[in-house]
Amino acid sequence: MNRIKKIFASKYLTYLKNKYVLTVIVFTFWILVMDQHNLIFQYRLNKELSEAQKMEQYYLSKIEEVNKQKTHLFTSSENLIQFAREQYLMKKEHEDIFIIVKDAK
Repeated sequence: MNRIKKIFASKYLTYLKNKYVLTVIVFTFWILVMDQHNLIFQYRLNKELSEAQKMEQYYLSKIEEVNKQKTHLFTSSENLIQFAREQYLMKKEHEDIFIIVKDAK
């Protein structure tokens, strides 16, 4: 019995009996756990945002790379012809192309 009185008489319990402290504790619990936009939801959104920003940087670098390649190709017709021959195996009229494939042994 004496132990129970000590627990109820402790200074921490007196703070919990205060209605303002109790309100702050309930409000904090509500925001962190119970709310629709709780802490877990905010963490997931932040993670998704960082992934989207990484993808944005990746695509911006790819766009820059393609623009450099485009300017290189269209500066002269020789570059364009070389690209067409190498990438799409295009050829001139009356010309034969032989593709040599080495065995991977």
